[in-house]
Amino acid sequence: MGLNAITPDDPRYETLKKGFNLRWPAAGQAAGGIIICSDEAEVVAALQYALDHRLKPTIRSGGHCYEGFVSNNPGGLIIDIGQLSGLHRDVSVGEHRYGFQLLAGNQNWDGYVGLYKLTGKTVPGGSCYSVGAGGHISGGGYGLLSRLQGLTVDWLSAVDILLADGGKARKVHARADNEFADLLKLCKGAGGGNVGLITSFYFDDLPPAPQQVGVQLLQFDWNDFKDLGRFTDLLQTYGQYWQEADNDPEGYGLFSLLKLTHVSAKNLGLVVQYTDRDGKLNHTAPFNDFYRRIKQVASPQLLNTYLPGGGHLPHIPHRSPPRNAAPLPEHAQAMDWLYATQTLNGSGSNQRGKYKSAYMKQNFSAAECKAIHLHLTSDPDNQDLAQSLLQVDSYGGAINHRSAGNNGFDPADNQTAVPQRASVMKLQYQSYWTDPANDAMHVNWMREFFDAVYAADGFNGTPYPSSAALPDSPYQGCYINYPDVDMLSGAQPDTPGYSWGELYYGALYPELVAIKRKYDPGNVFKHAMSLGAE
Repeated sequence: MGLNAITPDDPRYETLKKGFNLRWPAAGQAAGGIIICSDEAEVVAALQYALDHRLKPTIRSGGHCYEGFVSNNPGGLIIDIGQLSGLHRDVSVGEHRYGFQLLAGNQNWDGYVGLYKLTGKTVPGGSCYSVGAGGHISGGGYGLLSRLQGLTVDWLSAVDILLADGGKARKVHARADNEFADLLKLCKGAGGGNVGLITSFYFDDLPPAPQQVGVQLLQFDWNDFKDLGRFTDLLQTYGQYWQEADNDPEGYGLFSLLKLTHVSAKNLGLVVQYTDRDGKLNHTAPFNDFYRRIKQVASPQLLNTYLPGGGHLPHIPHRSPPRNAAPLPEHAQAMDWLYATQTLNGSGSNQRGKYKSAYMKQNFSAAECKAIHLHLTSDPDNQDLAQSLLQVDSYGGAINHRSAGNNGFDPADNQTAVPQRASVMKLQYQSYWTDPANDAMHVNWMREFFDAVYAADGFNGTPYPSSAALPDSPYQGCYINYPDVDMLSGAQPDTPGYSWGELYYGALYPELVAIKRKYDPGNVFKHAMSLGAE
């Protein structure tokens, strides 16, 4: 095949045909080969090879796709750009000069370390260290600094992307003021593998990394929440805080992940990170207020057990003397931001997994709490569900509103492909396991759980965003970086013409499909949930 090609007779093939989610490739769905690319010329050559030989290309950056969109490619070609990594400063492309060029094969941790060491800047991206920039940024990636600094795509100025132009691999530079402005918009949140192969991301500027953050790692005994009333108090206290906090810029540096585990895990979890608007710890009132409210409805303990959906249990060896006089809440400690980012990584082990997602614009209803509690306490002795959970991430802040910490994002002029700009929480349903014999059990449990939560208030099992047919929806659909093929058949039956695409892209969906067809008329780049898929 040429280049750095891995075919089924190569001893690396059985490992590299897979990604993070070991459910994929499904039986009989493995790619015919993999090309490992180390520079842009090799990426161009690999795509051209696929086009010349009429092989379906799928693109892998970090390999964390939740569904089989990359690994499921029978007879096709995986173009692996994970070695296309690096960071360049003060880069000129034509007449325009950018502050930063981030190659699309970078993993989150590589990008954070490089930016921090060279510039003291960061990208407000995810905590999972091994997720690749190519998929993460193009899907509208977010992370623990996003309430303070916005989404990754809110800072994105341009991309280099390879198109399949009449059977030829052609590189174009898409920015907001050239002929490819519509293509850039698609690349700012519509997800990877839709229209071409991104090789570089360009940023005019990026936000400063915090100097210090306050970190809390907490657990709650499940025995305290087997009572539905206490469980509801916890969820509604948590949700009410984030609903109120969306309009308070002083607290935008606070981010939390509430891990509502299955009861067989024995403990619920809460991860919290806080920094002031200036990246220090001089004004910690929001952090203390949040903890005070949680403590009114729970008995937090310092985390000392494994929490599913994350990395290994951190022991936090890098405690830093607080460079401030402001008090931190109980069980919290000051850490240098870079060490905290390393400690809180959530990639975890390669396992089998199933995922679903939802954006929420307001607090949990009593009916939702009841449905969540019912499914998290079902089959309590099933230890294989001990890694199954609903993770509720804080959201909003600078994602929804113009703020001093954000790169001028204005919800009234959204030039990204992310329409969810009114949500205050983002939910990720997760289930992990190792035995393929248990696939059906986990997938069915997840489907029943999700359907019950979104049938609780009459939404037919799906978190549909507001529309003419649903003017008062409390939801904003689902997140494309947490894809779920169940949603292909999840369109609301009582709403004619409502498509799965509107779950992920809202009213932008027809526009994004038109852009996809303009730049990829041959539908070379496709997967089960690519733009326009039926």
